Amino acid sequence: MKRLGVLGTMVWDTIYGRGAELEPVEKWGGISYALAALEAALPSQWSIVPLVKVGSDLAPRANEFLSALTRSADACRFFEAPQPTNRVTLHYDNLERCAEQMSGGVAAWTWSQLGPLVRNLDAIYINFISGFEMRLDTARELRSTFSGPIYADLHSLFLGVDSSGVRVPQALSDVTGWFSCFDIVQLNEDEMALVGSNSVDVAALALESGVGLIIVTLGEEGAEYCCAGDFEIQRRPTETDRPSAPIRSGRVPATPVEKPLDPTGCGDVFGAATVSYLLRGIPVEEALKEANALAAANLSFRGATELHHHLRKGIIRQ
Repeated sequence: MKRLGVLGTMVWDTIYGRGAELEPVEKWGGISYALAALEAALPSQWSIVPLVKVGSDLAPRANEFLSALTRSADACRFFEAPQPTNRVTLHYDNLERCAEQMSGGVAAWTWSQLGPLVRNLDAIYINFISGFEMRLDTARELRSTFSGPIYADLHSLFLGVDSSGVRVPQALSDVTGWFSCFDIVQLNEDEMALVGSNSVDVAALALESGVGLIIVTLGEEGAEYCCAGDFEIQRRPTETDRPSAPIRSGRVPATPVEKPLDPTGCGDVFGAATVSYLLRGIPVEEALKEANALAAANLSFRGATELHHHLRKGIIRQ
């Protein structure tokens, strides 16, 4: 069995949906959405190795959630932290916009903690759920040490926290340094705008920094991508490859949803599904089509608990 390390933050979500008739929902969120998607879509020859920290206040509940993963490797990287678990309250105004307030928060991974845990992994999926999972120096140590492919959803690296805990957009310091640490990066359109004025400039910056594939999620418009040549997740482009490889780009439309319910975690499901299908050897556009289908399935479900059962119904390619 090959091993996919999944690094992110488990978050206890309180979600206020659209419409007065909907009561708030309290469930696991954060990296839990990605874990559910991987449980549903990861190739059969791959297992999940969660690289997760949880505060002692919710450690028993987190253990219950992680223990239910049937695709998890025998050595589950679950660390109980002395800090309180990350908690987020989400108030949605519409399907794509919400106000997010965070409290608590476990400490970032240091390289001395993380380094020994990645030695026997074959690939790594990182989702910056809180934005505080690791510092740039740790990401650089990971890139210089780990030879397998690394997929990173940079999401909350572009979010600061004000004095009341509300998440606010912020530019990412040394974005080229962050780009250089990963083979595949995922951004949404708001985050892309914080990097450059248009997607062409952002894609060029990413590819020049060493990224092989950049993906920008566009909500109801689907996703667009840019890569150097025929991207293969298991083959990292060399310095001699990049100047000669033709740049490929495209847009993959979203999968329609008749009755959208809850958009929380759609980007996380999309990213985890994308890496799952790329690891199967599926070409980029087909992988993004499959990922859009699972993100659409997530849109009709609330919370991450038991989500993997629901997502399996949305899988196009078994």
